Amino acid sequence: MNPRLAAARALAAVLSGKASLNSSLPAQLDKVDERDRGLTQDLAFGTARWQPRLDLLAAQLLQKPFKAADADVQALLLVGLYQLFYSRIPAHAAIGETVGCADKLKKPWAKGLLNAVLRRAQREGEELLAGMERDPVVRTAHPRWLQKSLKAFWPEQWEAICAANNAHPPMILRVNRRHHSRDAYLALLAEAGVGASACQYSRDGIVLAEACDVRGLPGFAEGWVSVQDEAAQLSADLLELAPGQRVLDACCAPGGKTCHLLEAETGLAHVVAIDLEAKRLTRVRENLDRLQLDAELIACDARDTASWWDGKPFQRILLDAPCSATGVIRRHPDIKLTRQADDIPALATLQGELLDALWPTLEVGGMLLYATCSSLPTENTEVIDAFLARNPGARELDLATEAGLRQPHGRQLLAQEGGHDGFYYAKLIKIAASRG
Repeated sequence: MNPRLAAARALAAVLSGKASLNSSLPAQLDKVDERDRGLTQDLAFGTARWQPRLDLLAAQLLQKPFKAADADVQALLLVGLYQLFYSRIPAHAAIGETVGCADKLKKPWAKGLLNAVLRRAQREGEELLAGMERDPVVRTAHPRWLQKSLKAFWPEQWEAICAANNAHPPMILRVNRRHHSRDAYLALLAEAGVGASACQYSRDGIVLAEACDVRGLPGFAEGWVSVQDEAAQLSADLLELAPGQRVLDACCAPGGKTCHLLEAETGLAHVVAIDLEAKRLTRVRENLDRLQLDAELIACDARDTASWWDGKPFQRILLDAPCSATGVIRRHPDIKLTRQADDIPALATLQGELLDALWPTLEVGGMLLYATCSSLPTENTEVIDAFLARNPGARELDLATEAGLRQPHGRQLLAQEGGHDGFYYAKLIKIAASRG
């Protein structure tokens, strides 16, 4: 299959609200030649990254918008525009190959339309975009609701956040303390000719100068190292783990933090890792197996404690709550297409419900670490503020890290170009059992 067609079909599912790229793209990648898979991924993710800007440009070039049934043609046009403005593909090839895909969509009528619009974009696109730069959606390539939210919450940082969201993320490793220190693994990378440096905040983190195939990393198959963003790595040390503890990792998939907890403290008595979907736990098990670690995996709704909790209290809980994922847009740019403003209050409600449900499973004196990969305080400090107001037996603890910005509650890490993702942490201690 032509990589442009594969990318467009994956994107069409996203534009139609039926899937994310993580779910729609793999099936399309299976249909293209192996040598074209990298191009297909770049076309899909790159088009999603710049979609807010490209969509407004397309609106300037089209006489009327596409019908809902023609989301595939719309996606194909956006893929064509991405090639013209954000790739090194020669314009004649980008236009010709993209137009030719209309036949495979069984919509030959679209060939003339795509050809005319893309050729006009080639001639006039730069001028049109320059004239639209005053619109912050065009300038930042973020949907209007998100651009406005970031500006309102982070008036001094919002443009830097948008720039970081549009940049390609670095590849960051987590060294397995059971095998090597970070310095020792850096030496192994240097011997292998791999450029790398230590992360600023995570004691186990290494940022690579260039992304690479993990199979070429020293000892990857043996579990010496994993891929995980620096911000996510902070949880293991922030939890203050100790031998003999029972630990709960709620909402655990794909298992990076579960594994890090077990690497960081070899004497944990028991780790329970929960996720809503059983199929997502398959990835968790694969990660545990590669690292020769073990945890009890349970597929369930963490809020339904009667269905999974054995009544034995936990000394530590990690709640990496479902969220808007606005802090990891650079890794999942289709979030710009799939998230809407109305999603945020509903997510904040869910986050509060999870906190309320899990709190009774924590022993008095135990700690709960609340985390999200959101950049929006509505899901972060405001959720913690509301929880503390309705739980007199909870107190907030300081976080032992200089990463991010201190908030009314917790710390907010904002996405950094060349550095960590956007993330949020708050740590709570249970000083008294709940009444009632």
